[in-house]
Amino acid sequence: MAVYTDIAEDDLARFLEGFDLGVAMAFKGIAEGVSNSNYLLEATAGRFILTVYEPARSNEADLPYFLGLMGWLKDHGFPSAKPVPDRAGTTLGRIAGKPAAIVEFLPGLSVRRPSHEQRRAAGAGLAWMHQAADGFSGRRENNLGQSHWAAMFAPLHAQADALKPGLAKTIQSDLALLDTAWPKGLPFGPVHADYFPDNVFFKGAEFAAAIDFYFACDDALSFDIAIALNAWCFESDGSFNLTAARAFLAGYESRRPLTATEKTALPVLAHGAAMRFFLSRLQDWGSTPAGALVKPHDPLEYERKLAVHREGLHLFDGPV
Repeated sequence: MAVYTDIAEDDLARFLEGFDLGVAMAFKGIAEGVSNSNYLLEATAGRFILTVYEPARSNEADLPYFLGLMGWLKDHGFPSAKPVPDRAGTTLGRIAGKPAAIVEFLPGLSVRRPSHEQRRAAGAGLAWMHQAADGFSGRRENNLGQSHWAAMFAPLHAQADALKPGLAKTIQSDLALLDTAWPKGLPFGPVHADYFPDNVFFKGAEFAAAIDFYFACDDALSFDIAIALNAWCFESDGSFNLTAARAFLAGYESRRPLTATEKTALPVLAHGAAMRFFLSRLQDWGSTPAGALVKPHDPLEYERKLAVHREGLHLFDGPV
């Protein structure tokens, strides 16, 4: 989440006229994240999140998929923020000339330093999401998936070498390896694709909700797990915490056991997941608009994770 677009009081009042939410009593920008402009809205009817979708970062054609998936998940028992329809039954509107939606506010807290118990709960939560999404009819290609990485990196060689001399050549080698080794035929369906600790809420040690589905797409379910392993299981010194990874996987498998093929594929998928976030962070590093209430993420964090993955992960050598 982030804030790029300022919303005037009159624009907000006109937008809310189309909803049965009453009037705004408080309205505050949320700085976390890098993709769209987000506000905490307190209205007569309660607390909500207003998201303004930035054209440079969100394809308007994708928004019905995101909002539809969020609504489907909530309707099928998963704690997702359900989009709020206006009086005409529409969940996608416009404010300040940009697409926008209001979604339910979800209680709970994200954690910066999750415990193993919380990691296990987060793993179970991700499996729950995958199960609840089964049957959703929407379709969206992962436009940040493996088949797109070479094109993403093509204009970024100089930026990579500016971060770390010789890095462009190393990334090219990684891309060639991943292209050869990328697994096919894995269980497939809607995935969150951004299941980071700041997008997961807890009540104590219990999973409470997942938010921010604006990278959601259709891909291998185990690629979603790989993204999460990178996000939840590295220490601040750049080392991979195998105990944390096994806790996350144990939680996931408590709801949805992995196939043998998925287990074999996870190390390559985790390498690829690190590449996906390195590349998107490298793109963002020099392109965040001046004055935006957001700080872009450091791509070198994921460069260090790539270095770990080059050595290979051994996730299933011990009990899960």
